[in-house]
Amino acid sequence: MKRKIKTAALLCGCVVFSTIFAGCSGSETKPTEPKSTQQQTTSAAAVESASAPSANVDKDKTYEYEVREIWLDNNGQKIYGEAYVPVTEGKSPLVITSHGLGANHNSGASYGEKYARRGIAVYTFDFRGGSNKNNENKSDGSSTDMSVMTEVSDVETVLKAAREDWDFVDTDRIYLQGGSQGGLVSAIAGIENYDNIAGLLLFYPAFGIYDYIHAYFDIDNAPEEFDVGSMIVGKKYGQDLWDYDVRNYLPDFDKPVLILQGSEDNIVLPETAEYASKLFLDCEYHVIEGAGHGFSGEYHDKATEYALEFLFRHF
Repeated sequence: MKRKIKTAALLCGCVVFSTIFAGCSGSETKPTEPKSTQQQTTSAAAVESASAPSANVDKDKTYEYEVREIWLDNNGQKIYGEAYVPVTEGKSPLVITSHGLGANHNSGASYGEKYARRGIAVYTFDFRGGSNKNNENKSDGSSTDMSVMTEVSDVETVLKAAREDWDFVDTDRIYLQGGSQGGLVSAIAGIENYDNIAGLLLFYPAFGIYDYIHAYFDIDNAPEEFDVGSMIVGKKYGQDLWDYDVRNYLPDFDKPVLILQGSEDNIVLPETAEYASKLFLDCEYHVIEGAGHGFSGEYHDKATEYALEFLFRHF
């Protein structure tokens, strides 16, 4: 059910504006090991819905999977993504992953590989205009036209396609996952599309972006472009989030939520994530000791372990 946007009060803040955005991409990397099956290419229009039953995912089983390139359309602009689809006899749960500011779909690829091997489908994609010059972005759009709310719109485009067009998805078990700005985007998209998702997985979510915009953005004299540390954004970035603080709506969200936070994160501070976790009605919160802003290596393995335990517990 759609929630109305209202003016929000300032809540807890974090670190300097330019600092948070310099690290929003995190440090997950795409797996270098071979895929279980040969990569396939398809389009959303070519994916026909089927009447197959939901797959009974066995948490102790390892599945083969395939990778499908899926292009979507959002108001005439293309969105590129890759679906990691486990080979099962029925429809699979789906996790839609959202990357941080300046990153791209590769941020979700490592989760895609690991989740798909456990019978859970993943779609990881490039936000329109959401990547910096050092990260390849196959989707349309410019960073100066991008905002948290345009990224929410992209998630909604993916969610609609998953529910209406994708034959491999169990529509009763769709979860949104995001890191940093992608965590904020996933939370907003989840609240705005409450009836169409089963829960949220938020990794070092940047809930303080609202505060940073109010501290460093002049709504009355907004520049056409400004530097947020990792890339150039436009005034739309500040304008779109000016009157929306998602933390005002977290207490009304009663579906299961997982928040994972690194103890050494100096971009999204642990106390900020902990504060948000207490606003949700049903939230599991874990601090990964030693991890910074973005999970890699052993920290990524621990995050995946927490995420899979959470998902299997709520299927």
